[in-house]
Amino acid sequence: MIIRVMGEGQVEIAADDVAVLNELDSELESAIGADDEERFRVALHALLEKVRQVGKALPDDSLEPSELILPPADASIEEVREMLGDSGLIPG
Repeated sequence: MIIRVMGEGQVEIAADDVAVLNELDSELESAIGADDEERFRVALHALLEKVRQVGKALPDDSLEPSELILPPADASIEEVREMLGDSGLIPG
């Protein structure tokens, strides 16, 4: 799975790592649903950090299509709320 993190570039995520990203995505959705800014910030940073840890960065000149787009670390709760689909930022 190819993921673009806005402002950071693309990373390739192994299928085995998607489940843990889904768990973090669920925490993020819960924080947004509760309109809890502090929990939102912690959850967003945890999700992005895990993507950085497990993802393999693609070269800047890579033209791979991104399957998912994640917000930057400084995104607001409203910006991320607008990006959420029916199944969160990371469907699965």
